[in-house]
Amino acid sequence: MAVETLSFGCRLNTVEAEVMRAHAAPAAGDRDLVLVNTCAVTTEAGRQARKAIRRLARERPGAEIVVTGCGAEIETAAYAGMPEVARLVGNGAKLRSGTWAAVPADAAAPGAIMAERAAEPTRIAAMAGHTRAFVPVQNGCDHRCTFCVIPFGRGNSRSVPAADVVAQVRRIVDHGGREAVLTGVDLTAYGRDLDPGLSLGRLAQRILREVPDLARLRLSSIDSIEADEALLDAFATEPRLMPHVHLSLQAGDDLILKRMKRRHARADAIGFCERLRSLRPGTVFGADLIAGFPTETEAQFARSVDLVAECGLTHLHVFPYSARPGTPAARMPQLPGEIVRERAARLRAAGAAALRRHLDGEVGGYRTVLTERGGIGRTEAFTPVRLSGDVEPGVLLDVIIAGHDGRTLLAA
Repeated sequence: MAVETLSFGCRLNTVEAEVMRAHAAPAAGDRDLVLVNTCAVTTEAGRQARKAIRRLARERPGAEIVVTGCGAEIETAAYAGMPEVARLVGNGAKLRSGTWAAVPADAAAPGAIMAERAAEPTRIAAMAGHTRAFVPVQNGCDHRCTFCVIPFGRGNSRSVPAADVVAQVRRIVDHGGREAVLTGVDLTAYGRDLDPGLSLGRLAQRILREVPDLARLRLSSIDSIEADEALLDAFATEPRLMPHVHLSLQAGDDLILKRMKRRHARADAIGFCERLRSLRPGTVFGADLIAGFPTETEAQFARSVDLVAECGLTHLHVFPYSARPGTPAARMPQLPGEIVRERAARLRAAGAAALRRHLDGEVGGYRTVLTERGGIGRTEAFTPVRLSGDVEPGVLLDVIIAGHDGRTLLAA
């Protein structure tokens, strides 16, 4: 019987679910095994995961449900107390093959994540149902933003050796992959724990140099203040490094950024976008932004809205602030829930307007898209394009943009 996975949250969780499936399948035998990779970034993420576990147990009586991920590390008691859950696996143990073989259950239990000192390389050729292949190159985080619990679910920052990353990208290309996406918890921290001279930019340059048949290299979310000169040089000189950058900005007001314990100021974010856009004209920016952080005034929130235009943001991920137990921000004066939700809605509206302006500017242009399932392709700037005919996934296709529907470009 096939092992099923259910993953919540980030792209890192998505690819880790595939690794777990590959490790667990040989030892699963005839068991009905479901591996649930949880997220803990917000209260809602945990609620959704527990709801899904209860639904799984109702729909598949007798299934062995194993829970791992950040939720298992951070909200251990909540998951351990669920009668539907057969076993918890720690975040640090879930990628080791022995965890899914004949290892005693308590040897892989949550609670040891801060002792992890190495990042497990992935060795899978493709991800089921995905045209792009995600390549985890870094795990954990050494920062302590006041709203965030993820370092306690992922542990300290640790990097996959560059040779292992290159080998994984080459493996993907050898199996027909056209695009690789480098991902991690704090991606721009890559390499510091391995070699003072190693960085995300140097890794990207090495991949592009040593895997010449890779058509596209893309980055997941980065922290602009940590972007190294080699990374900026790669954007300026390497056309195979895609001109789409998703930034972890979180807010647009300096005092709120300080209370979040972020490492950049508003001017840093604006300056980074201006510099990168001058080095690589046409670069498209996305960003994570939090609405309704504790103590945020209307004027401070307005600076986050203004940042959308000042940075030239196109794709927004908006998070209504969610207090996480044990974090410093949870002890700050909280805003009423209705204000948080209303501000999140306004920020999303600003994002929708920015996206529409971007889509308007694409009409009439020629773009190269990488095709996906369902008649969709992605431009170099990650904008989705609805294709006019049936095309198999994984093909680079030149199209003319005829229009858009407010969210997706339409090919002629």
